[in-house]
Amino acid sequence: MIEAVFFDAGETLLRPHPSFAELFAAICRERGLEVSDSEVRRVQERLAPHLVDIAEDTGVVNPTFSQQDSRRFWTYLYQRFLQELGHRSSGLEDALYERFSDRSAYMLFDDAAPALDALSGSHRLGLISNFEGWLEERLVELDIGPHFEVIVISGVELVEKPDPGIYELALRRIGLPPDRCAHVGDSIKLDVEPAAAVGMQPILLDRAGRYPDPPCPRIRSLEELPELIANL
Repeated sequence: MIEAVFFDAGETLLRPHPSFAELFAAICRERGLEVSDSEVRRVQERLAPHLVDIAEDTGVVNPTFSQQDSRRFWTYLYQRFLQELGHRSSGLEDALYERFSDRSAYMLFDDAAPALDALSGSHRLGLISNFEGWLEERLVELDIGPHFEVIVISGVELVEKPDPGIYELALRRIGLPPDRCAHVGDSIKLDVEPAAAVGMQPILLDRAGRYPDPPCPRIRSLEELPELIANL
């Protein structure tokens, strides 16, 4: 029986507003580069399954541990996006970094708060996320912070997914055995595999339908989560 449900943050509960593709394209257009939302979305879909591998090329092992490493990591990824779009970066990656590092750019998915409300009466809730330390303040600003009994953020704890230590830390803080805890996230490598490795029940949130046959239960929306948790 599942007693606690942990969530990833980025692309699970919240996202750049109105979306990564729309914000990315808008920043480009503000600086005279004609890029459409659909072009960015196509690149995003093409690169998304490989982002963990691409990120290794940055040489940054733990990008959320310091602002310097965060900037190096993300500007490299933005350069890759621009290259895939057929443009030279010309310093645009720095403007992208500044906007995407502004916590006001992040809003909740429409299904996030209702799912948290539905589960909070019957389950203990937690959060495990690779994110900069300002995430917790943003969760409070978005009125979902009080839902979480345990919040483990890599930029605060200095341990980062897929290191199983970040999951073990969350389990110690909530004080439950792993088989009574589920973890919901959008990445096979960062969420599903390490959660399973420590004995938790992983649940893949696959909003874009990228993983037709994952090694765990899959949902397309958080609207499906309360019923799935009730049946585990």
